[in-house]
Amino acid sequence: MSWVAKAMESEAQRESFKILVVDDLLENLRLLASLLMAEGYEVKRAPDGSMALSNVPRFQPDLILLDIMMPDMDGYEVCQRLKANPQTQDIPIIFLSALDLTFDKVKAFEVGAADYINKPFHPAEVLARVKNQLKMRQQSLQLQAQQALIQTQQQQLEEATQARQIAEEKCRQMIAVATA
Repeated sequence: MSWVAKAMESEAQRESFKILVVDDLLENLRLLASLLMAEGYEVKRAPDGSMALSNVPRFQPDLILLDIMMPDMDGYEVCQRLKANPQTQDIPIIFLSALDLTFDKVKAFEVGAADYINKPFHPAEVLARVKNQLKMRQQSLQLQAQQALIQTQQQQLEEATQARQIAEEKCRQMIAVATA
């Protein structure tokens, strides 16, 4: 495949990625949404944790950018709820926070974060980390699909082996009857 075809395929894949941005500051929502949409991502915004949780099943994001400090439900709780649900547990979550203490970062990873970006953030860093997480997500999904294919093929091979063994046994019985 030529480098042009690879670049076009990469661009097409990126455009299909969906990202949920969760932040209680509207300026951050606007900035992040514009930054990501300019890169071709489909973006949904949520101003709080409750709305984020209600949007995830409908939107089915490939990645979530999640603020930690929000009223009512903080990002840690949102992350814990998503990670506790088998349907959403594999969605990578990048925390965005002004909290810069090691304790806060460690807690973010303990509740299931895939990455952590300090506020104020730099657009280039956000894009690099988003691209990295989406690439890992895509590779993980490809690996899961390949594992499912291998399991299916393994099952088919086992069934074919059993069928061959049954056929061989019938042939032996027929030969034994014919020679008796």
